[in-house]
Order: sequence, then C-alpha cells, then structure tokens
Amino acid sequence: MGLKAPKELYQDAVRNNYGLGAFNTFSIEGILAVLEACKEQRSPAIIQISMGARKYVKHLKSYVDIIKCMAENYEMPVFIQHDHCSTVEACKEAIEAGVQAVMFDGSHLPFEENAEKTKEIVAYAHDRGVWVEAELGCLPGFEDLVFAEKAVFTDPDMAQQFISITGCDALAVAVGTSHGGVAGDDYLPLDFELLEKIVSKNPDFPYVLHGAASLPPELITACNDQGGQVDYLRNCCEESIARAVKTGVRKVNMDVDNFLVFTTAVRKFLNDKPDIYDPRKYLQPATEAFQKEVEHKMKEVLDSAGRY
Repeated sequence: MGLKAPKELYQDAVRNNYGLGAFNTFSIEGILAVLEACKEQRSPAIIQISMGARKYVKHLKSYVDIIKCMAENYEMPVFIQHDHCSTVEACKEAIEAGVQAVMFDGSHLPFEENAEKTKEIVAYAHDRGVWVEAELGCLPGFEDLVFAEKAVFTDPDMAQQFISITGCDALAVAVGTSHGGVAGDDYLPLDFELLEKIVSKNPDFPYVLHGAASLPPELITACNDQGGQVDYLRNCCEESIARAVKTGVRKVNMDVDNFLVFTTAVRKFLNDKPDIYDPRKYLQPATEAFQKEVEHKMKEVLDSAGRY
C-alpha cells in the first residue's frame, strides 16, 4: 500500500474515530522507525519534515524521494507532509519537492493576513493535488527556533470562519498544548470545553493538535541518568491527548518523546561500550527505541493500531 493520499487516511480516521500520528524525521533512522512501527502495529502514520530538518538534510527533494522509496517497501499507508512552513514561498518549494501535504503556519499573523496567505497556498496546492493544513491560535514554546511566550487559544467561531474563507483541508488549533514543553510542576491542562465547541461547529473536519508529545518525567530522567542535562519541562499528559483524539482531533504532532528515547539509547550504548565507534552499532538500538515509542503512541494514545 505504501504512500496514500492524505484525504483517504483522514476519511478513515474520521469514520472510525482515531488519530493519525505525525512524526518528524530528519534521517534514515527516523524514517525506518516510523515505517517499522506502522508495520508492527498495522497503523497508518504521517511522516513529517520540519523546517529544521529541511535545513539539516540540505536537499529537500532528495530527502522526500528517499521517504517515498522506503515507503514503497511497506504495506501500511503513510503520507509525507512538510510541517510549519512560515512563508508562502516555503510552502510552494515544499510542494514542488514532492510532499503530499503542507502545513502553513500563519498563526503569528493577524487573522486577515493569515487567511489571505493560507487561501493563496490552498489554491496553489490544490491545483497540484496537495493537501493543506493551516493554523489558528498560538502555542507557547519553541518550534523551529521560533519562540512564543504566551498561548493564544483558538476561537471556535473564528475557526469556522477561517476554514470557510481559506478552504484549508485541516486546521491546527490551540487548546492547551505547547511546543517542546514549558516550565512547571505538573502536566498542562487541555481545555476540553473549548475543543468540544470547536469540533461541534464542524464535527467531520480534521482538526490537529501540535506540540502533543507528553514529556513524561521518566523519559527525561532516563536520559539524564546517562549523562544528559535535559530540563524537566511539562506538557499535556498522554491521557489528555487520547481524550482529545476521541473528542475529534484527527492529527497529532508528537516528536520530543521520540527524540528523547533515541538520544537516551545512544548515550546508554556509548556509556556501556566506550570502545565502540561504528555508528551502526549505536544507531540500531536508538532506532529501535524510537520505533517502540511510536508504537506506544499508536496503541495507547492515537488508537490507530490495527486499523489496516
């Protein structure tokens, strides 16, 4: 099955009330981790590329082609999305590079300007058969080296107006999550009353949660036990994200937890075997840790396991 159209995957998620996990990758190891997790859990997924990853791999089209070639070897359906393009031009470049979906982040712009630019991207993308995700509302924290200090929650009526004006295919909403976590003593609360109001306006529309990794303290501790110095930041707990999925969220961006377990595995291997210098030796357990974390999200948070 391999690559499938975003619309097909979203329709199945809406019909069967589950979430599509969107996992950012920047290497062969990350791609393998997601595809192997899909295989083991018989789950769909979205393989994403951030602006940071785009800079890291240097040649976006070549990286997209690698994902396409690798996905052809697997039966489970996936699609490729470019995450968090902050300009119209960046979106167009991603589309020309061959992604199947693109996310325009105009959340930092005034409503009218965000809508105008999103509408321009939608017209360009739809002419080329590409799906468009937009964003309304602002999450606190870092995303691709851009910092937002305060959250601006999504207004339900403005969300529906935005969808109507722009013709976007999916909409990321701000209801309590954060990019990369924030300082605090407890998990962040999701505003379920607000989310329910947003969803009730258009129940079958694909809503999206960004910043939905949970940063469990035990994952941070495991990394720091191997010599890491990761801050104990907080985000929404997995139970809240799972409830959001059942409330109507259809795409969930979750990355930091995957990166944590990957880094922990590398640190542990090198601490245990300091004589080893072959990267394959330590990248294999790191890739397996990444895969297991993705599988965990599919089973326990997204309810996407066993769907295909």
